[in-house]
Amino acid sequence: MSSLREWDAASYDALPLPHVAWGQRVLDRMGLAGDELVLDAGCGTGRDAAALLERWPGVRVVGVDGSQQMLDQARERLDDRATLVRADLTEPLPLPAPVDAVMSVAAFHWIRDHTLLFTQLRAAMRPGATLTTDCGGRGNVVGVNAALAQVTGQEHDGWEFAGEADTRARLEDTGFEVRSVVLRPDPFRCEDPVVLERFLATVVLGSKLDPLPESERAGFVTEVRLAMAEPVVDYVRLEIDAVAR
Repeated sequence: MSSLREWDAASYDALPLPHVAWGQRVLDRMGLAGDELVLDAGCGTGRDAAALLERWPGVRVVGVDGSQQMLDQARERLDDRATLVRADLTEPLPLPAPVDAVMSVAAFHWIRDHTLLFTQLRAAMRPGATLTTDCGGRGNVVGVNAALAQVTGQEHDGWEFAGEADTRARLEDTGFEVRSVVLRPDPFRCEDPVVLERFLATVVLGSKLDPLPESERAGFVTEVRLAMAEPVVDYVRLEIDAVAR
């Protein structure tokens, strides 16, 4: 599955996103010296790259994303502090040199073939480079998906929510030494129905809304929200720490 998909970047950036905390946890685990070339894989609006540069102003950042709107928003945030490239993470990446570190927040679950994803990332990394990431893992948004199935009659199959064992195997098969793979439950509760619907429409249900006429999208999101057992997006995060062999 290609990682090239357009997002409503302005709406995404305006939301109260739990992604901020996920990005901070990724940075906490990276342990950089401060002069590395870092790939932000699925950089989105550049929020995490900006936080990276605040911690380590001397790093060089290449941000890759499949959405031009996301990259445009990232360019406004980062100015000339990062190189930004529109590319598919499942294809060879057009980078200036092998990178010293890869970070990624809330991106990998949109790609169905993680073996291919890890293969392309490993090809872009020098030996000894670190991979530090977060994405949706096994059990992620089960409740939201159940509500979606109630509304549509079928579950959404556009995500890859991998588990610990299969992720370890895929990493080892593609040239990584695994340091840690952990599933972390991290539910996001939002009592305000207006904000929750904006969140669902922008962050969770976007690929379901894309084929719908504009006039039907708001009603569809409301149906999904009302079908949810409680106003909770039941996130489970898959956190990866590995080193390129």
